[in-house]
Amino acid sequence: MNSFATLPLPDFRKAVRSWIAEHAPQGLAEVHDWNRPVIGAMDTEPFDRAERHPLYREWERRLLAAGLVCPQWPVEYGGSGWTPDRAAAFVEECHRAGVPRVTRHMGEDLVAPALLAHGTEEQKAYFLPRIRTGEHRYCQGFSEPDSGSDLASLRTRGRVDGDRVVVSGQKTWTSLAELATHMFTLCRTEPGSSRHRGISYVLIELDDPGVQIRPIPQITGRSEFCEVFLDEVPAPLFNVVGGLGDGWRVAMTTLGAERGGKASTQRLGFEREVTDLLRLLTDQGRMRDPLVRRQLALALGQVEVMRMQGDRVLAGVMSGRLDRGLDPSTGKLMWSEFQRELGDLLARVLGPEFVVRPDGAGFPLDEWQDLFLASRADTIYAGTSQIQRNLIAERVLGLPRGEH
Repeated sequence: MNSFATLPLPDFRKAVRSWIAEHAPQGLAEVHDWNRPVIGAMDTEPFDRAERHPLYREWERRLLAAGLVCPQWPVEYGGSGWTPDRAAAFVEECHRAGVPRVTRHMGEDLVAPALLAHGTEEQKAYFLPRIRTGEHRYCQGFSEPDSGSDLASLRTRGRVDGDRVVVSGQKTWTSLAELATHMFTLCRTEPGSSRHRGISYVLIELDDPGVQIRPIPQITGRSEFCEVFLDEVPAPLFNVVGGLGDGWRVAMTTLGAERGGKASTQRLGFEREVTDLLRLLTDQGRMRDPLVRRQLALALGQVEVMRMQGDRVLAGVMSGRLDRGLDPSTGKLMWSEFQRELGDLLARVLGPEFVVRPDGAGFPLDEWQDLFLASRADTIYAGTSQIQRNLIAERVLGLPRGEH
């Protein structure tokens, strides 16, 4: 695949399409609807089952061999060294072909940017290949019962003991912790420090006996989030990214990646949702209503705005000149508010039957009810919409910071 990475982008896309057509296992596209959003809007369980399918595993093996799992990473860590526009084009072509773009989720999206920006060469050489192969699967340990949007008020402690740090505390709203092998977490390693000082960014193993994971039941009926209790959990100092006491800087890299790291391709899932909804409403004859048509047109317009914003971010990253209007908070506010508004649109358009479970109480929700309920959290996790608006006001508009 590296042989055509320098092709002009249109030729690169053609080469990627040909490679996918040649190497994707026959029948892979029929195993699962790979293009449907997974986290935030839809049930993850079918996706988890599909990932265990033999055809998926074979596709994963071929992508690993070709350097196409984490292709944006440097070659020395197993990637292909692709520029951001090539990596985004690969995601779009996988979407077009109906095959999965094998991802390492939080390890790839959140931990890797922190390691690449702040890790030592030894840390990169150890952790990145293990993320890429899937040996290490990460969850995020930031939020606490009393520290959500105000992350700097965290209470989890890290006691330095020789060549290790011993972590004790509680994390909550931890996505998919029961499927993870590791957690990247923040803890206060300097007694008496406050706010942003004295915080360390630590990678801990979740198979330690001092770790307890308790699923949290959600309104959807699932338990994708967990509470995680840490009782004297040791981690070698080698697992501290960015150095002791300097974890806030590392955490900001992770949060920036969480809020804007997929800006150029994230709209693909939302585009699919709106297209599916349009098809459903057309089949039901509801598109004859001009008010319904107007609301669907607005939703499609918002998806197009997200595409344009993503293209601007991608161009800014490529040129090295990201202007203030491309702050990650702008993208996060845009997509999370869109998802919530789409849920509200479902409730308005589908009518009273929308609130009734398809088979009665105790039976699974249908996909649209699931989207509506799950979207309630989209404006909360990864930084609330209120926090994002404050950040935009200060960073983008240059307004004075408010006093509390």
